[in-house]
Amino acid sequence: MEKSETSVSPKVVKKHRGLRAMPYIIGNETFEKLGTVGTTSNLMVYLTTVFKMKRISAALLINVWTGTTNLATLVGAFLSDAYFGRYKTIGFACVASFVGMVFLTLTAAVPKLHPMDCGAGIDCEGPTPWQLGFLYFTLGFLVVGAGGIRPCCLAFGVDQFNPQTESGKRGINSFFNWYYFTFTTAIMISVTVIIYVQDSVNWTVGFAIPTVLMLLSCVVFFVGSRIYVKVIPEGSPFTGIMQVITAAIKKRGLKLHHEPQRSLFNPIHTNSLNSRLPHTDQFRFLDKAAIVTEEDMMNANGLSANPWRLCSVQQVEELKCLIRVIPIWLSGVFFYIANVQQSTYVVVQALQSDRRLGLSEVKIPAATFVVFSMVALTIWIPIYDRIIIPALQKITGKEGGITLLQRMGVGIFISIIAMLISGIVEQRRRSMALHHQLGTDSKGGAISSMSALWLVPQLVLSGLAEAFNTVGHLEFYYKQFPENMRSVGGSLFFCGMAGTSYLTGLLVGIVHQTTEGDNSWLPEDLNKGRLECFYYLIAAIEVVNFACFLVCAKWYRYKGNGVPLEPDMEATPA
Repeated sequence: MEKSETSVSPKVVKKHRGLRAMPYIIGNETFEKLGTVGTTSNLMVYLTTVFKMKRISAALLINVWTGTTNLATLVGAFLSDAYFGRYKTIGFACVASFVGMVFLTLTAAVPKLHPMDCGAGIDCEGPTPWQLGFLYFTLGFLVVGAGGIRPCCLAFGVDQFNPQTESGKRGINSFFNWYYFTFTTAIMISVTVIIYVQDSVNWTVGFAIPTVLMLLSCVVFFVGSRIYVKVIPEGSPFTGIMQVITAAIKKRGLKLHHEPQRSLFNPIHTNSLNSRLPHTDQFRFLDKAAIVTEEDMMNANGLSANPWRLCSVQQVEELKCLIRVIPIWLSGVFFYIANVQQSTYVVVQALQSDRRLGLSEVKIPAATFVVFSMVALTIWIPIYDRIIIPALQKITGKEGGITLLQRMGVGIFISIIAMLISGIVEQRRRSMALHHQLGTDSKGGAISSMSALWLVPQLVLSGLAEAFNTVGHLEFYYKQFPENMRSVGGSLFFCGMAGTSYLTGLLVGIVHQTTEGDNSWLPEDLNKGRLECFYYLIAAIEVVNFACFLVCAKWYRYKGNGVPLEPDMEATPA
């Protein structure tokens, strides 16, 4: 058997194991999601029942914590790409997540770490500052873990395929869909089985199970260490970005030649990691960083002696790639406002609806309803990958059937429909709660006689929207970012979700303050509010987002599309 590589440098030939490495990488991701997502999905219930927090306070805490968690992925990606590499970053993050899960289990197991149980009263004493401090400390470990795992795991998996071979290209194209398929399957199991244990047995056992699964995640990842391709980082990718910006500012007074090849510095491309990019005519002011003047000096290798004054066309185009992505990224930030509601206020809606399964007395846990969104996504992805894409490819002749931007646009459109249906269902739920109650919940609010299964259509649509937009975003960042910034590209997706969490928290706060009183949209008791108006507001935001996205998509130019300069041409001074 051929000996595997345990590390890769620019001078070492990489031996890609492809599918052989996948069981370890996917296994690590599966156990990690089984361990953490089920717990965090039920965090709203845990904070309001065990920690006796008010719903609005719990929702704000979850939004801020989720946002911080996703924002931490940018730090993790930077450290990975610049210093430690993806393998070490993932390994350290897995251990941090495991420690965080241990501490979270202690908050439920040790009575002094959470408020005393006072029954179903609405005026229970909340957590002490010390108890909140320990909870924040615990959540901090989970932030560190997610900050390292989320941006690196997908890119690390892609590293195992050879992009220069046809089999490697096919493996990469399918990897995104199947990675997300496995990802959501794990989450689906987590939010059903684990949440059921937490709700029906006790929180200590419900947290202990995912803690053990997180330990298995660490074990599985390290077992596969010998066969991984481990790309060695080449230093901070942001240095080149700052060099281009600095050089462009220094040469802002120069004029560009109408024929770029006569004035722009375009040496032989020697970078072993990044593919060569052709010159494009967008953001031409940045091209000034590559204008060769009499003051610019070259070293013995034909490269710029002062890269802070003279940059190559390759460096300029890499920065252009990043700038082009920003408007598409912003569309994702607003897209996820709709999806966030399916894990917060939908849970509260379920708590105040009839959760009985058929005629039996068995109740579906409120937090488990998010599984319907994941089921839709899980079923759709293999159908899309194996049936829809090949059919579309025959019609359009394009790789993937439709472009990545078209795929994202479909997701935004579906999210608009989902929010409109959400508003209609909430109106029906509240109306039935006011006329036919089945009892009261833990907060004293009336439980509607409407079956909570009426929430399923909006959740299914949300899952389909995510299947189109989210998977499209993941693949988009991977393909449109320079190769040495793939972890940063992966983190950008989660930074978008962080922006969504903060934006949603701000939106909830503004709506709560402006509608506070008898006409409040978001009171503790949903039956006294107008949650449907909040949903319609989000639908309106998504309509504006969709219109802006269409404009940006029309303007966008995919990486590699442009008028190329001669590859080995020596530039002449202007």
